[in-house]
Amino acid sequence: MEKFTLEILFQIIGIGSASGLFYNNDALYVIGDNSGFLYEYNMQNQQLNQHALIDNPTQNIPKNLKPDFESMTAHNDTLYVFGSGSTENRNKMIAFDLKNKTVLQKNNLVDLYALMQSFGEIKPEDFNLEGAIFEGENWYLFNRGNGVSNKNTIFTIHAKNLGEEFALISVNYKLPKIKGVRSSFTDAILVEDKIYFLSTAEDTKSTYDDGEILGSFIGRIDVKTMKIDFTQKITSTNKFEGLTFYKKENNKIEFLLCEDNDTEVLETKIYKLTLPIK
Repeated sequence: MEKFTLEILFQIIGIGSASGLFYNNDALYVIGDNSGFLYEYNMQNQQLNQHALIDNPTQNIPKNLKPDFESMTAHNDTLYVFGSGSTENRNKMIAFDLKNKTVLQKNNLVDLYALMQSFGEIKPEDFNLEGAIFEGENWYLFNRGNGVSNKNTIFTIHAKNLGEEFALISVNYKLPKIKGVRSSFTDAILVEDKIYFLSTAEDTKSTYDDGEILGSFIGRIDVKTMKIDFTQKITSTNKFEGLTFYKKENNKIEFLLCEDNDTEVLETKIYKLTLPIK
């Protein structure tokens, strides 16, 4: 892989533990894994708005109660926000209308998540969804293999709506290690026919408890083959958990990233990652 660049683009005050990003028309939508809000940050005038995703939302929900919103994906002006499924409180999927800025529906995916666990042979304590993609025909949900079994799994659900009948496929991946600790999926997006993903090496055997951060990778998967065609270590210190497409020009592709600082401090740094197109 040719040289990449990673830089801090700006900082947002008012958002903590950022876990997902979506960029659209100078607006950056952000979720935090301990928050009940969807944040909307205008990059031109630096204004921050927040939209309630749950009843009685707060910005720092206790760990044992939080909905643990870890991933989101957009299609046709609808933003879909997913809970990680790692505990019984974390099974929500929220559909949000980007035009009217309102919640369209709230789904409890407990049955779907249980079926995915059974189909993928993932124990409930090792189930932890941290990435989501929807392109109109297929949903791709990414299990973060930071539990004991290291199950980094992509579930492909062929359905236009998660409430209808579907076909299900699961593929397991061995992601690169840092200091003997295998990295695990933390987010993913689709750009044309390629899935770009983030993975982080965190020294823990739990999907619930945090551990020492050893670094993060960017990688790419060809949608047609579902095989990884490159990985690149981009940091030794950051736990990047959010990834969104920013722009593509001059044989380079740019992404915006956010990191989960695992604290209650309401500050979020947004990074720009530039990669050569190959």
